[in-house]
Amino acid sequence: MADIIHRIGIKAPVTKVYDAVATAQGVAGWWTRDTTETAAGNLNVRFRHSDGTQIGHMDFEIARSEPNREVRWRFTDGPPEWIGTDATFQLTQDGDMTIVIFGHRNWKEPVEFMAHCSMKWATFLLSLRQFVETGKGKPAPEDLKIDNWN
Repeated sequence: MADIIHRIGIKAPVTKVYDAVATAQGVAGWWTRDTTETAAGNLNVRFRHSDGTQIGHMDFEIARSEPNREVRWRFTDGPPEWIGTDATFQLTQDGDMTIVIFGHRNWKEPVEFMAHCSMKWATFLLSLRQFVETGKGKPAPEDLKIDNWN
């Protein structure tokens, strides 16, 4: 198994960061605008080009939610490499900053798509920080494009 891991500091209370990763409205503010809650604790996200054509999608459940401490998403649909993996957000307040330890865990093997996803997660974590600190992130389709896969 292989994991993607990133650490980022966000100048905001942990409650704001928690809401941004634990709710459909929050996720839509920094990851992809096309985010819907399909059932309690289950979200669907779609990624589109600026012209509206779909690039990809994922379904996930919020498998663990410990307010202001941890959120775990379990991917149930999407790219084959993602199914059964988990995105984890461990949150700690340190003064005026919330530290986020992010992980995309349990990849079956480190493949080229994992390298792409690691870089994209880094850009989306910067979007998360911008969203929480200013109220405006860069979710898809306004996200930073890093290669020819997006």
